[in-house]
Amino acid sequence: MSESLHRLKESLLAAPIIWKGEYPYFIHPLTDGVPRLNPSVLTAVVEIIETSVEWQSIDLIVGIEAMGLPLTSPLSMRNNRPQVVVRKRSYGLEGEVAIDQSTGYSKGTMYLNDIKENERVLIVDDVLSTGGTLDAIIQGVEAIGADIQSVIVVVEKGPGLQKLQKKYPHIKISSIVRLEMDEGKVVLLDEVI
Repeated sequence: MSESLHRLKESLLAAPIIWKGEYPYFIHPLTDGVPRLNPSVLTAVVEIIETSVEWQSIDLIVGIEAMGLPLTSPLSMRNNRPQVVVRKRSYGLEGEVAIDQSTGYSKGTMYLNDIKENERVLIVDDVLSTGGTLDAIIQGVEAIGADIQSVIVVVEKGPGLQKLQKKYPHIKISSIVRLEMDEGKVVLLDEVI
């Protein structure tokens, strides 16, 4: 196991757990913005993503509000690729595309801006559970005519990633680590990248 992957796993195992009703949730700075993010953990995740991407085939990095920002910004800077963020509010810019997003947790509209036809896209997301948000984003980006080269999710929990891989076999969709909650504890299953 690489040092970077070890740092990420250790931070996930140390994540605080909160209970919502009878369901435990892990709270991690990469997925929730709290508690404070140790820069070595962010560096580790950026290094892992960086080494798994064929950068010569990427024109644009797409992140998802809000936690996509700390993930995509260093990737953009280090690899000299522009980034855009899928937003939860409309700006009314020319070419803006509204997408309906529905997950096991919420429903709403998200907005794609400044993604161009034929651009080769990397999508980076923090966590994937049901896959509803990412499915809507993939559909929206493809409707624009952009070419999604790869989707990388930091934390996979639940069946969403496998569903998306079956639905979009032409896109490389992967996660760094898989986990589940078991009686109030984070259980790491394996790393996928």
